[in-house]
Amino acid sequence: MYEMLMAMNITDDEMYSVYRRAMTPVLHAHGGSFGYDCKVSEVLISETPEPFNRVFTIRFPDTETKDAFFSHPDYLQIKAEYFSRSVADVTMIADYQK
Repeated sequence: MYEMLMAMNITDDEMYSVYRRAMTPVLHAHGGSFGYDCKVSEVLISETPEPFNRVFTIRFPDTETKDAFFSHPDYLQIKAEYFSRSVADVTMIADYQK
């Protein structure tokens, strides 16, 4: 199992929720899923200057599956329509094999 720990600065919570609902079937079709998902109210220490208010894990069977998901035309269309309008910053905190 390959997993990424992500931090994002969500600027439009409603639009981001639409993005998540639209992309989840594509994620599941690739064997992916979310593990943890947290809204963050206060950041005490950060190694990046970009702010974030959401932290989550996203996991896939392996890195090849992750790459296939993020380059899939259906996902790219959903991302173009909703993600860019709802997320200001993205930080990968860590990625690892479980």
